[in-house]
Amino acid sequence: MATNFDFLKNIDKNLFEIISEAEKLYRDEYFEQCMGQTRKFGENVCKKVLGKNRTDEKTFDDMLATLKDYSNGGEEEKEFISDLYFLKKHGNSAVHSSSVKKDGINALECLKRAFEVAINYSVYNKNAGNHILNLHYDTELLVTGKKTENLADKYQKIKNQNKTKQTTSTKSSNKNKKIKKQSSVMVCKPKKKAFSIYWILVGITFVISLLIVLTLVVMLHIK
Repeated sequence: MATNFDFLKNIDKNLFEIISEAEKLYRDEYFEQCMGQTRKFGENVCKKVLGKNRTDEKTFDDMLATLKDYSNGGEEEKEFISDLYFLKKHGNSAVHSSSVKKDGINALECLKRAFEVAINYSVYNKNAGNHILNLHYDTELLVTGKKTENLADKYQKIKNQNKTKQTTSTKSSNKNKKIKKQSSVMVCKPKKKAFSIYWILVGITFVISLLIVLTLVVMLHIK
């Protein structure tokens, strides 16, 4: 099933599996467990970002404090650390809660924060392509496993459909023209009947003969 974190699969498989499990827990309505899993994800990301700068830090809090000390104060780093604190806070609350609250709203927010953390980690720590920065968390994909079409996808789909219709229409038009052309070639105009020279001569001879006969009759009558 597709997840919002598929881009992370080829960057860090271990992190991908941790956060994919969090989405699965959310779909099954285990919201507290989902938040606990996003906390685990955040802690593992924090460890990887600290890398060699990590010394004797034992808790998530300690690692976050060290990470904050190494921060240069940039907006991306501030947002990154803020998201990690959010995951820690709500993950701790979910893990230590004495009752099941079914807190789907906070669980969803944790997934969204984990998504931003994953993007930040991929681009600024793993040198992934900047195109990842354009990704957005898809709630429908989370619930159904099917990606929601954004405006660009819908535009491209409509464009392709129109292109297909235009191609089909052009082919049909060309086919009709071809049929019409063939029909016009096949239709022959009837030839005008021409009188034969033979019959013209017969007619002239008949007229002359008739005149001679009439002349003779008239002459005989006069005598």
